[in-house]
Amino acid sequence: MLNFYAKLRGINIMAEVDVPGHAESWGKGYPDLWPSSSCREPLDVSKNYTFDVISGMLTDMREIFPFELFHLGGDEVNTDCWNTTPHVKEWLQDKNLTTKEAYQYFVLRAQQIALSKNWTPVNWEETFNTFAENLHPRTVVHNWLGPGVCPKAVAKGFRCIFSNQGVWYLDHLDVPWHEFYTAEPLEGIDDSSQQKLVLGGEVCMWAETADTSNVQQTIWPRAAAAAERLWSSKEAISSGNINETALPRLHYFRCLLNRRGVQAAPLTNKLARTPPIGPGSCYIQ
Repeated sequence: MLNFYAKLRGINIMAEVDVPGHAESWGKGYPDLWPSSSCREPLDVSKNYTFDVISGMLTDMREIFPFELFHLGGDEVNTDCWNTTPHVKEWLQDKNLTTKEAYQYFVLRAQQIALSKNWTPVNWEETFNTFAENLHPRTVVHNWLGPGVCPKAVAKGFRCIFSNQGVWYLDHLDVPWHEFYTAEPLEGIDDSSQQKLVLGGEVCMWAETADTSNVQQTIWPRAAAAAERLWSSKEAISSGNINETALPRLHYFRCLLNRRGVQAAPLTNKLARTPPIGPGSCYIQ
């Protein structure tokens, strides 16, 4: 996965290898990464081979992505089947680890691999929520579950990326443009030194609800609303009537995208990517 996150200096790119969950497909090429045929994720925490594969993959990707950050995932990890897979259960007992502790072991070992290749690790917020005190101090915490995580992360000295799913997930079609626009990545962070630890933000979209027939309409123009939010001061966003200030700019941008062949959806429709309800110009539909 490639992640594009925005900050004041522009667009930044980081690759993501999500481990140990969301990695079932790895076993198609490397079946030994599955704990068993009935336990296909999380990846097998008990084998050095698992981490050798991760290291090899990151070595190859370092040649392609010369950036500071590398995303290691760590989200939505259900470790139940580790406890029911005999060799993994035996390994847990030998190490005197619970499955929760093994999850931490996996994440921290993957972080060390990334650090050894001169990358700064990024992890989804579950890692911070579960074992913040043991994360590497260079870790960038990637928020997604809801508000309030970045304030906690920066208070502990971590950097943070804002992606609150309540306002910045493009596949949540019921979130209108103005909620993307008025979302505040610095909400709850008043200390200026801590505000600097919020690197920026990222809008997210998952492929389960989009394909080539609707991906452009799903992304645009709401992603542009979040982009303007990230590239504008908090004061600029909060002053004035956004229907008179921001909305005309985004209407125009949507028209510009349409002229260039990008199938951006109408801006003020009830659900993102819903077609216009009647005739009219791209500006006012």
